Amino acid sequence: MSADNSRSDVLLPLRNLVNSVKCSRDRVRDGESNECSGTFSLSNFWEILNESVKATSQEATKLSLIFSKPPLPSEEDCVKIAESVQKSVLTLSTVYFWLPKSQGMTLRKIVRDATAEVLDGLLQLLDVILSSPLQSLSQEQLMSTGGVWAACDQFNQLPKDNRSAVLAVLTSYVGLVKDALEEMDQALAETQDPFGDVLVDDDEDDEGMGRGNQDTYWSELDRHLVGQCQGLMKASGASLRKLSSAVRNNGEMETEEKIAQLDDLADAAKDISPSVDDLALSLYPPVDRPAVNHNVCKLACVLKKVLEITRSSHVCAEADVNWVEFLSGAVDHNLEKVQSLLHNCGS
Repeated sequence: MSADNSRSDVLLPLRNLVNSVKCSRDRVRDGESNECSGTFSLSNFWEILNESVKATSQEATKLSLIFSKPPLPSEEDCVKIAESVQKSVLTLSTVYFWLPKSQGMTLRKIVRDATAEVLDGLLQLLDVILSSPLQSLSQEQLMSTGGVWAACDQFNQLPKDNRSAVLAVLTSYVGLVKDALEEMDQALAETQDPFGDVLVDDDEDDEGMGRGNQDTYWSELDRHLVGQCQGLMKASGASLRKLSSAVRNNGEMETEEKIAQLDDLADAAKDISPSVDDLALSLYPPVDRPAVNHNVCKLACVLKKVLEITRSSHVCAEADVNWVEFLSGAVDHNLEKVQSLLHNCGS
């Protein structure tokens, strides 16, 4: 009993540290940046942030090592390591808040999520230390320590300005839409009418005995509808690829207005992939035609909005006007084709 009480007393600083780290993490997730009144140096920010991330990683290593084997650290040592970790956490969260919104909301969100991930990793490590018997370095503690290292290491790969941040986001959206298209192609290849090569008597078909469960495969009419919808999905991928290229080649950050325009593009484009997914889901057997009609209209609306914002932004050079207009026309054309087919099918 006394041994348990002794352990509890020694580990009290770590329990208090958990609360402190949670407060810092929640503040990072929900807090506002400290807008600077003077000149802000993005390069200096990254230099100091990387130093604070490195320090946090080192403190996590010290914390893990001191609790990796018997004997239990003294109360004084436990207080020292808790204070040291807390200092690194407060420094990391404070430096994050130096990044103003005017440098780009997309960049800020990426840095915010990465910072919160480091703090989540620390909380997991602390939880393992506090809940595990102190005998030896457990596999769970090793994994938790490695999780903090990985979260810290990712800062080296983060985009360093808003143009790079927006480009990274758009590139991820391109991949998601590509995956959705490939899944649809695979489903079309695999989902065949099991009785497609059998001549069925009309009377048997009327009695529902000749075609099996039609909820599990596409009819020829369904496949035609899917093909028309794929045209709109392909226009989604093309729009994202072209927009990514325009941001890469023409994106500027000389003014807050241009930085904000990049954010507007990323914000509008984020709805493309979910809209493509919704359309794809409504196309799987049994085809939900009212849902297909709703989803093609929604996807077309999202694409038109993205193209309009692109057209009015600084990333749209004179040479880019043609592809913006072409894709806008392609969206209209595919939407008309799908709706015409749905109307003829009695949707």
